Amino acid sequence: MKITALAGGVGGAKLVDGLAHVLPPEDLTVVVNTGDDFEHLGLYICPDLDTICYTVAGMANPSTGWGRADETWQTMMNLKRLGGPTWFQIGDQDFATHIERTRRIRDNQPLSQIVREFCKIWGIKQTILPMSDQPVRTIVETDEGVLDFQEYFVHRECGPHVKGFKFVGIKAAKPAQGIFEAIDDADAIVICPSNPWVSIGPILSLVGMKSKIKSRKVIAVSPIIGGHAVKGPAAKMYLELGIQPSVISVAQQYKGIATHFVLDKTDAMLQPDILRLNIKPFVTDTLMKTFKDRQQLALDVLNFMGSKNQ
Repeated sequence: MKITALAGGVGGAKLVDGLAHVLPPEDLTVVVNTGDDFEHLGLYICPDLDTICYTVAGMANPSTGWGRADETWQTMMNLKRLGGPTWFQIGDQDFATHIERTRRIRDNQPLSQIVREFCKIWGIKQTILPMSDQPVRTIVETDEGVLDFQEYFVHRECGPHVKGFKFVGIKAAKPAQGIFEAIDDADAIVICPSNPWVSIGPILSLVGMKSKIKSRKVIAVSPIIGGHAVKGPAAKMYLELGIQPSVISVAQQYKGIATHFVLDKTDAMLQPDILRLNIKPFVTDTLMKTFKDRQQLALDVLNFMGSKNQ
């Protein structure tokens, strides 16, 4: 079964990792959010791309889900000593990724080419694509003013009250080469349990993306369990936007896009509400605490999509 997955963040990376271990490499393409990319310390940083690449390559920090395993922090320690900004933590190994990516971008290499070459070096055989080679920047509208996403998410620790989102540059951004082809070739599209607002939202907002996947079999995995986000501010965002955080809220957000929806056993009683949205529900354990959990959820998703009655 060929799968094209849409992903961002740690939750998305976990399911992508599970899919990468149960599918042949040539059968998995991952489209990654770049709306949270930004420039910091003169470097071009791609948090979601790096998290997903490090995870699939087996290099991610197992305790945080982001950054590199066995990391050292000499550069940040000395930067702090010199009075530099340290609110966005970058390990010494991670710095090398950002430095080399920035050099290549300044040499006018497209981001998709850079990702492809980095993946080859890191031993990643699956196809991982940035959502676009053109810059898109997620802006968070808050009660404290308009904030760049990383300023809101990392520096302000998601503290300000959210009022809305904008994706600057989205109208001019084109899906990276290979994305539409991967969608056409896929047996199913998987929307990973990433933040619907700021991880999946930018991908779906690309010109032509919704219409491209609208006629396909699309399965969305809820990042909300029992009214709470597994990780990150998704539930907080729903509440501040006047929406009760629940699997129903996630399903409603994907209405017209998702044909199938995976929810945790904690929310099993909400299946009839999902069905009323004309979306087929499937209940399983969606919390991925261990590597085995990632693989099992990936298998459950594939089995759900491949069952004859679906």
